Amino acid sequence: MTEQTTTTTNNSPANVEVDISYENDSSYGDELSSYTASLTSSVLDYRHENGRRYHKFRDGSYLLPNDESESDRLDMLHELALQVLQRKLYLAPIKSPQRVIDLATGTGIWAIDFADQQPQAEVIGCDLSPTQPTLVPPNVKFLVDDIESEWAYEHNPFDFIHARNLFISIRDYGKLIKQCYRSVKPGGWVEFQDWDLSPVSPDDSLDGTGFQRYYDELQNAFEEAGYEVSPGPKLEQWFIDAGFVNIHMEKFLIPYGAWPKDRHLKKLGAWNQAQAEANGFEAGALAVLTRYKQWTKEEVILLASQARADGRKRNIHALFNFYVIYGQRPEN
Repeated sequence: MTEQTTTTTNNSPANVEVDISYENDSSYGDELSSYTASLTSSVLDYRHENGRRYHKFRDGSYLLPNDESESDRLDMLHELALQVLQRKLYLAPIKSPQRVIDLATGTGIWAIDFADQQPQAEVIGCDLSPTQPTLVPPNVKFLVDDIESEWAYEHNPFDFIHARNLFISIRDYGKLIKQCYRSVKPGGWVEFQDWDLSPVSPDDSLDGTGFQRYYDELQNAFEEAGYEVSPGPKLEQWFIDAGFVNIHMEKFLIPYGAWPKDRHLKKLGAWNQAQAEANGFEAGALAVLTRYKQWTKEEVILLASQARADGRKRNIHALFNFYVIYGQRPEN
């Protein structure tokens, strides 16, 4: 008999002890052939705006940049996720998968690492932007595709489907997860790793700060634009609704900054701060606030700088919740 269970960590914001000796250091810082036709000039003719570069294929459906600075930041987020999961790329109990896809692969770093670990697997990474490297393991291929469009994988389904950090980029998670269900083999697994973008604090130290205002403005703008801002807490229900079984979820606390006393949390916080300070504040806010809320570039830069400055203060203790959930398509 299959079962649906949920496993969560015991951590809560109130349980994260502040390191009172902390001094912030700002230095912390195939069917593929059918898709190749997508690699046309419209894909590579990027949109340039406010000093940043954005995808052109399905222009405007993703509101974060795809330039080199953003690629570097995404790779830092990859390292942060590895730190959270104790150097694991995934938690699902997969065994010798033959066919795998990484949704919205970004720089392709997860797909490349997975292909190195699982050389028997054919690994596909798909994204709106062809910004992945060309020197990759022989079992990796990248394609340009919009994962929110209808898929065509049901006739050749996957053993494992992986997605990470899709927050503020997907309008209909329920539909996407149902597409995953249809495109994974009976007995296969799907895993999503995603965030709750609302920061919390163990001591209410975020109240009235520029850091809190940044996330309030960001969430309001993305929600008005029709995007899911904080998918993490909702993933379990979407998996249940899609028909998955053997669902397991874990929730991880990730600080912002190296203020926790616990050494592991301190390291996570330092990595989180480093990726945000690598133009992360600007990357998240520029397009959505200027395109949808009529902010000027200068206003966005000021908002980002205020968030960055408050994030560096020793007496501000922000935490985010990061969720990892996996589920299995029933064998029958």
